[in-house]
Amino acid sequence: MQVHSCMKNGSSFASPFNNINSLRIMKKTIVTLLAAIVLGGTFEANAQIMKAADLEKYAKQRYGEKWLDAAANLAEGLTLDKNESLTYQQVIEAPGKTREQLYLALNYWAVATFKDKQAITLNDKEAGCIIITSTLPDIAEHTGTLNKYAVSITPVIRIDIKEGRIRVTYTVQSYDILADVSGGWLSMMASDERTYGDSKRKKDDKTNAFLYDEQWEIAHHYPFVQKDAKKRTCAKALVMTHAYSNAVMDKIEEAVRNGVVGNENDDW
Repeated sequence: MQVHSCMKNGSSFASPFNNINSLRIMKKTIVTLLAAIVLGGTFEANAQIMKAADLEKYAKQRYGEKWLDAAANLAEGLTLDKNESLTYQQVIEAPGKTREQLYLALNYWAVATFKDKQAITLNDKEAGCIIITSTLPDIAEHTGTLNKYAVSITPVIRIDIKEGRIRVTYTVQSYDILADVSGGWLSMMASDERTYGDSKRKKDDKTNAFLYDEQWEIAHHYPFVQKDAKKRTCAKALVMTHAYSNAVMDKIEEAVRNGVVGNENDDW
């Protein structure tokens, strides 16, 4: 290797590349910084599967903007399970991939995707099973005559792993409702002095007396029950819940086939 020197104002400066150790340190530092930038961006992008606003756009593109019609159309092809839950199941083939490779890829995906450290409720390598329970807040909101409702869901996502394939089971039994008894149209007109709830609060915050929690079982609401006073709220909630199941399945399939960041392989 030929070493050059550079001259400035009559002084001689040794090139930083004179020292092999310096070169190695510099290369290592650059690689580390690039990895931090790339991985940092990746984890930021994968902080959650999809935000509610993006999910709504996705749902409208797939099922239309009329929630009542979209929910009725979807219900024709949906069957509730024996527990009256909405359950979706898909087997994803992964030819040539071992059980251990799939477990590592899916464990990496789960950790990178869900911010909540408590979201992964079961992680059993020996049994080949990962269970994730994570809330998607505010998927639907509706202002009625008396009340205002904000809907969240907490799907249970179970991933079973075998040699060369996985099975994903996505289950939602009920909608988590934050009801605002001061937020309906009549309530708004009744008094200008009342402090109205905004249908949003921190978890377990009971300081606003107008806000209270409910659970609506999916099987007991529209479109599975036609005569439903909450049908407009539940129509959108069902479509968004269904759309989210598709997003979950797509993301898991992508992680199985191509990895989380696209460079998880043994060639390093």
